[in-house]
Amino acid sequence: MGHRLGRRFGWLWAAYGTSGLGTWLAFGAFPVIAIQVLHAGPAEVAALSSVGAAVGAAVAVPLGPWVEFRRKRPVLMAMDLVRFAALLTIPAAFALGVLTFLQLLLVSVVVAAADITFRAASGAYLKTLLPAEDLLVANARFESTNWTNTIIGPPLGGAAIGLLGPVATVVADAVSHLLSALGIRAAGGHEPRPEREEAARMRPGDLLDGWRYILADATLRPLFFNTALFNALVMGTQPLLAVLMLDRLGFAPWQYGLAFAAPAIGGLLGSRLARPLATRFGQYRILVASGALRAIWPVGLAFLGPGTGGLLLVIGVELGLIFCCGVFNPVHATYRLQRTATDRVARTLSAWAVTTRATTALLTAVWGVLGSMLGPRTAIGLAGVLLLATPLLLPRHVHTPQHEPEPASSRT
Repeated sequence: MGHRLGRRFGWLWAAYGTSGLGTWLAFGAFPVIAIQVLHAGPAEVAALSSVGAAVGAAVAVPLGPWVEFRRKRPVLMAMDLVRFAALLTIPAAFALGVLTFLQLLLVSVVVAAADITFRAASGAYLKTLLPAEDLLVANARFESTNWTNTIIGPPLGGAAIGLLGPVATVVADAVSHLLSALGIRAAGGHEPRPEREEAARMRPGDLLDGWRYILADATLRPLFFNTALFNALVMGTQPLLAVLMLDRLGFAPWQYGLAFAAPAIGGLLGSRLARPLATRFGQYRILVASGALRAIWPVGLAFLGPGTGGLLLVIGVELGLIFCCGVFNPVHATYRLQRTATDRVARTLSAWAVTTRATTALLTAVWGVLGSMLGPRTAIGLAGVLLLATPLLLPRHVHTPQHEPEPASSRT
């Protein structure tokens, strides 16, 4: 971790870590508010994650092309401020006694759209900020920071809710985005405005540019389908796993939290090993190997039983899964950036994120129905079997990245 990437990246990294910590502190805060404050039922709680994410993804569709031809640092600050303002309306309405479920849903849509746009802009900004050989180092640091926040955020957030009330972590999340915007502003530096010919102003067809670019590329296309399907199958079964553990098998809430917090250490370890492994064996080999290995773990959850043995099984499965994801994610993010032309990064990343969010929302709803029909254990096992086939969607051949980043801005 001694590889120096410059002051501007340092501020970007600090901003990423700060906003990420706020997000994990507030993990699960919306459902808690919906249940404890608004007395919402299961259908309404499910809508917060599925409908909110799906509508937020739809709202973000035109923002990818819009971001592409604007300076990325102001966009990053704007999206942070949008999330800050939207989230702050919740404690304000709660204090005034006028908070409604509709407001929670609208805020979840705004935050989802702003998050997708932020990620698209940050990837494009990172590619122009650093040379190609430093991208994997940077993405590994982001991944390591994310898993660190995953370990410490939810337990601290749960304690804060218990001590200070259900909206406390939402306030912390809002403030974290404000601090992130200030950090990105402090990064400074000159960023030239992307050029676009007058005759090529945005047209309705431009909304699909990101998808057209992905589907036309022999490397990005299989990675796109692999990651969208993998993420959707893993995340879509999480509500069923909660039902199985907390209801059918009688695990205590603290055991359920431990089962997913402790394995995050595997993600931290995997992200630290990503660069050494890629340096020794090559990015493509590690991409395919870790992408295939991460698919073998979730099927083990179908054999989950009660008691200590069951808890250890969940921790073991999640530890293996998260370790492989910790290796895969930074290598995948780097390979995708290197493969994408500089003037297409924002549109490509936006299309990628929109598809992943929408697919996850769809499969969450589908697996909810399957869980009702077949039972949660059988539905989880079915998802695990389908995940075993996802490595078939990984790239079959080595493709040298066809687009290298433009020379990075001078760093201080």
